[in-house]
Amino acid sequence: MIVGAGAAGSAAAETLRREGYAGPITLLTADESPPHDRPNLSKDYLAGNAPEEWIPLRPREFYAENGIDLVLGARVGKIDVQGRQVRTLGGRVYPYGALLLATGSDPIRLPLPTHNLRHVHYLRTLADTRAIIANATEARRAVVVGASFLGLEVAASLRARGLEVHVVAPAGRPLEKVLGPELGDFLRTLHEDHGVVFHLGDAVAAIDPQSVTLKSGRSIPAEMVVVGIGVRPGIALSSWAGLALDKGGVAVDEYLATSAAGVYAAGDLTAWPDPRTGERIRSEHWVVAQRQGQTAARNLLGRRERFDAVPFFWSSHYDVTLSYAGHAERWDRIDLSGSLAAADCTLAFRALAPGEGERTYAVATIGRDRDSLRAEAALERLDWTALESWVPAARRGQHA
Repeated sequence: MIVGAGAAGSAAAETLRREGYAGPITLLTADESPPHDRPNLSKDYLAGNAPEEWIPLRPREFYAENGIDLVLGARVGKIDVQGRQVRTLGGRVYPYGALLLATGSDPIRLPLPTHNLRHVHYLRTLADTRAIIANATEARRAVVVGASFLGLEVAASLRARGLEVHVVAPAGRPLEKVLGPELGDFLRTLHEDHGVVFHLGDAVAAIDPQSVTLKSGRSIPAEMVVVGIGVRPGIALSSWAGLALDKGGVAVDEYLATSAAGVYAAGDLTAWPDPRTGERIRSEHWVVAQRQGQTAARNLLGRRERFDAVPFFWSSHYDVTLSYAGHAERWDRIDLSGSLAAADCTLAFRALAPGEGERTYAVATIGRDRDSLRAEAALERLDWTALESWVPAARRGQHA
């Protein structure tokens, strides 16, 4: 039984079949659409550069042909870990021998009365993107609330469609807490060069059908609003079932097993032990979820395979793609080699490791895919020496 058909759930179902499992697989999803390429929802598909037929991960007949019972629109209301069964809100009960929770995450909602405003959108599903595209064909001006990765990708996609775009966010720089000040400034300049107007250090006070009012008092005319202020892991089911929680997610061990026998978790909701930092971490990115789904599937079959893959994500903005390998929730220094202005650089996020000196825990690259792959490989092997070989070059360049 797999609850959730995003990156982790769909990858797990496919892996079970590839690994030779011949028993029944049930894949439950609250979504009304079959598993699809979620990263593309805010990128090429929203920008109008990719047709919708590219979005499904597999043709609909794939699931029937591979004996995967894909149940759409099935919202699970309860998990009974003692009786080993799952109950949907519709009242149907599914017994299971082993369970994978892959419930992903949910968009954080604005604390404003917007439920009756059809031009206010959140982006998580294919239906959400369809609604945004439909609105974009009629709108001339859009406000994006939040300078997150999602928010900035939506801003770039709407500019590609010719809309006037304003971005509102409380921080002084986009993504500074994740990427540091220089990359934050670079992304702001990149978007401004493409016509995006930023309202940083501000927040939304009210939304009406014609405009967005900021706490500073400014009013921005807008026929469309897209909210991208972050997500929360979908842990409600896990919490009600009594599973152990940590870091805001479901606590799992190195095999992605939860505190309940026969129950595993993968994807955005998991907090897992990271061999590089020695801490539990969470990541809300597509590739991590896919890799966890694959590992969890093999462990459902008794393989006892540790999940030690390096977190990785990418983010596209116009013709610039940022890649990030590793995990650095905090850092003491960011070393930069190359040129941000030329969109050709590598940034090493470095922090003191107790008793070990400085270590590079993450590497971000623009225009240097080989560096990104090399960093991922070194982090995978815990080869700190190979990783630190880049530091002298960075020190000859600039310091972020």
